[in-house]
Amino acid sequence: MSASDSHETQVDRQFGARAADYVASAVHGAGADLEALAALCRDAPYATVLDLGCGGGHVGYAVAPHVRSVTALDLSQAMLDAVGSEAARRGLTNLVTRRAAAESLPFADASFDWVLTRYSAHHWTDVPAALREAHRVLKPGGRLGVVDVIHPGSPLLDTHLQSWELLRDPSHVRDYSEGEWRAMLAEAGFVPGPAQSWRNRMEFSSWIARMGTPVAKAAMIRTLQEEAPDAVRAHYAVEGDGSFTLDVMMVVAEVDGVA
Repeated sequence: MSASDSHETQVDRQFGARAADYVASAVHGAGADLEALAALCRDAPYATVLDLGCGGGHVGYAVAPHVRSVTALDLSQAMLDAVGSEAARRGLTNLVTRRAAAESLPFADASFDWVLTRYSAHHWTDVPAALREAHRVLKPGGRLGVVDVIHPGSPLLDTHLQSWELLRDPSHVRDYSEGEWRAMLAEAGFVPGPAQSWRNRMEFSSWIARMGTPVAKAAMIRTLQEEAPDAVRAHYAVEGDGSFTLDVMMVVAEVDGVA
């Protein structure tokens, strides 16, 4: 089994078991970042949209009433089954699901007007490859909208964030900085526009419950938080119960043009 296959299996196992939790997640089902991402193609009734790494499907649910079609793509079949059931419950007949990795999309060139992704890229094994695939399946003039957690650039803050994330979720790969995102987008052939940013509070008990983090690993996260330098605790606004605040960014990038 290759390293990539092993990671894909781990992602499927991690998220398949938590599919219903992610569909029902209040953090994923609302928020200014979701509203901003969904608004990008709200006035595009003929648009075809790919929700890349759809998770609980919340981007697709928000966008589907306003576009021609949404394809919700994910590695986890259990997650896709839950998304399909929820879309049917909501009467979203133009939302379909497809299982595949972001780095190897099963679509022809120039298939979509929009590719949207939210809180998924930090699980991808090869973000540059996935961005090249997104570029390939977008039509000329198409756009990519990315929302994800970012690290704020400082190596100290970066190290602590990645440690917490990995202990909580072994399928985590990396939260990238804004600078890293811009470089990867440009390398893939996109022209990234200005970023929007938010600070999102993570309530600790629901944050670990959503991923089924073992008690021992949750305790390790709390130990790291308690022993972190003051600069780390201040930036992430670490609270007494372990709740903390993350940096989230949205950037829109265009194919063959200025975003």
